Order: sequence, then C-alpha cells, then structure tokens
Amino acid sequence: MSKIVPSRRQLFPRYLDALSYQDYRTLWMANMSSGAAAWALIVARGWLAYQISDSSLLVGIVTFAAMIPRVLVTPFTGYLADRFDRRTVLASMFAVNMVHNLVLAVLVLFGDIEAWLLIVLSLVNGSARAAQMPAGQALIPNLVPKHLLLNGIALNQATMQGSRLFGPAAIAPLLATTGVEGAFFLCTGFYVFSLVQALRIRTRSTGVLDKSRGLVSNLMEGVVYVYKTPKLRAIMLLAVFHCSLTMSFESLLPVLSRQRLDAAGAGFSYLMMAVGAGALVSVFLLAGIRGEVTRGRIFLQVGVLSGLSPLILAASSGMPMALAGAAAMGASQAAFMTLTHTMIQSITPDGVRGRVAAVYSVHIGGMMAAANLINGGLADSINAPLLMAVGGIGFVVVMFVSWYWVTYRQIYTRGLPVATHSAAD
Repeated sequence: MSKIVPSRRQLFPRYLDALSYQDYRTLWMANMSSGAAAWALIVARGWLAYQISDSSLLVGIVTFAAMIPRVLVTPFTGYLADRFDRRTVLASMFAVNMVHNLVLAVLVLFGDIEAWLLIVLSLVNGSARAAQMPAGQALIPNLVPKHLLLNGIALNQATMQGSRLFGPAAIAPLLATTGVEGAFFLCTGFYVFSLVQALRIRTRSTGVLDKSRGLVSNLMEGVVYVYKTPKLRAIMLLAVFHCSLTMSFESLLPVLSRQRLDAAGAGFSYLMMAVGAGALVSVFLLAGIRGEVTRGRIFLQVGVLSGLSPLILAASSGMPMALAGAAAMGASQAAFMTLTHTMIQSITPDGVRGRVAAVYSVHIGGMMAAANLINGGLADSINAPLLMAVGGIGFVVVMFVSWYWVTYRQIYTRGLPVATHSAAD
C-alpha cells in the first residue's frame, strides 16, 4: 500500500476534500465513466427488451439477469478483492464490460439480437459489475485518510448515483435518432476511459487472507464478521429492506413512461436522469458533513423520505411532476445508501473489507434482482404506480418499527461512536 499523498489541495473546497488525493481522483473519474456506462446500459437495454417483447416481464428478466450475479458471483469476487491487487481486479472487469458492450452494439446493429441472447449478455455484464464493485469499494479507504472516509465514499457515491444523470443524458439523443446500437457503442467508449484511468492508479491494495485455510473458509470469514457484529448486521438488514422496497423500480419505468406519461424510450431516459440529478445534489451536500450525531439523524430522515418519495412519482400524471418525484427518489435513496456504505466501511477492518463488501453486495443485489423480477412480472397485470406506492409505504413502516430497536435508535441519535471507526487505516 502506498502512502496517501494529497495534491493541489488548495483547489478543492471542503465538500471535495478527497479529490485532492491523486489516486482517489483517478479512481473517481474511472468510476464516474463506468457508472455512466452502467446506467446508460440499464436504460438502453431495458428499452430494447421492451421493444422486443412489448412486455415488462422481459424487462424484469433482463434486469434480474444483470443483478443476480451480485448474489452468485460476488462472494468469489470479494475473495479476489482481498487476495489480489484491487486495482488489477478493477481494471480487468472494466475490460470485460468494454468487450461486452461492443458485442452487444454489433449484434443490435446487424439485427441479430434475440431475447435469450440479451439475457445471457446481461449475465456477463452483471458478473463483471459484481467483481468490480467490491474491489473499488475496498480500495477507497486506502486512498484517503481516515477522517475523510465519509467524504471519499460520498463522492464515490456521486459517481455511482450521479452517473444516473450523465449516462442516460448522453444516450437520450441517440435513442431518439440512431437507436439503441448507438447507445451501446457509447457505453463501450465509457468503459475504455475507465480502463485507462484504473491502470493509472499507483496505490497497491490487498486484503489479508489466512493461507492455512481453504477457499470456502476464507470466503465465510466475511459472512461471520457481518453476522457477529451487531451494528453491521443491523445496518445491512435495513439496507436489504430499502433496496427491495424503494430502489427496485427499473423494471417499472418503461411501462410507466409509455402508459402514464406517453413518453416512450426518451421518457424512460429522462426519469433516470432526474433520479441521477437528485442523487448528485444529495451526495455532494452529504460530503461536507463531519459530525456523527448529525449523520445519524440524517440517516433516519432520509430513510423516511426514501419511502415517501416514490408516492410522488406514483401519483404523477405529467412529466414535470414525474421528474420531481424521480429527483426526490434519487436524492433520498442516494443519501441513505451513502451513509449505509460509510458506516459499513467504518466498522470493517481492511483485511476483510473486500469480503464484507461482497456480503453487502450479495444482500442488496439479491433483493434488488428479485424485486425487479417480481415488479416486472406484476406490472403487466397490476398498475405500476400502485406497485411503487406500496413499496414506498412499506419502507416507511420499516423505518418506524426500527426506532423501537435499541441498536437502530442508537445509530439514529448518536451515529457511530468514534471508537468504532477502526477500518480506515
């Protein structure tokens, strides 16, 4: 692991502190580009699936195929993130997704894409993303000092959540003119840039594995650590409810865009852009917060807002109100997940960080994959806005009930005590 050295620090205000560290800044640019590609791909691929089948069910299946590797593959990729140089793992996965997008673009261009092939390619894309995310997440605490961990994670969430704005915005003109193949070619270019940036990172970072133990035993160390740590277990459980009830809406947006807003593929892209815009604003505001008590209170507040915001989109009958609702969803969801991820990284030691990140990804990815599949299937027979409203109300109930658990109440009122911040070495 190389020494953390700031550069051009005076150019960066408090909300952008982590960007004064060169390797972090390089990773940030790589993640912004790959995030733009990922969200653009969700829109383009979802709209392509809807065009092929004229059904939300295929959209749900394709989204499920892209997300389910986070359950099936991530335990092994989390092991890779602790066993090998995290920069190398990250760059390799960018390369896989670069080739994936190029293949998809060529198939669509020549009219050779079929539903089954789209599902298979979604699995490939999801598997590469499942390997990329634990490596990138585990690398961040090695690139910034301990006191800037929330700032670094919040700015990284800006790339993951805010790229919902840039990715769909970049392909929106292409969907309206050249078609989805142009969007897939653009995604390929995004991944080329990410690969180049990842190779420029100088910090070497690996976890700590017990070489006397086997693969399965080392894999299980992350699971054991999560379930033996009360606060970590509580935070992860709440994230599972949040992702399944409020964040699994991608398979509902195409039918919502066409039937409720009469806006077709471009409308789908605009809704995703609004989600990204709201997310981008909230995570940058969150990046400037330092106090633990303040973080805990905001965690409770944005949790409730994350359940209420889908009601705005569900009640909308025109694009302005729909965009406002989507922006509110993005802002509250991104803030909630940023704080969730920060607390998990704060509690977790560096030696097992990749595997814990993998366990986290399995939990939330599995629930999001299953919920998108269910929502996509139900949306053909049940009103899509109703499904969104029910999920949102359900999470508000979860937040209300959580107050009566001591562990949650301590987090909401005190944050995480400084003594528990043992991770950001």
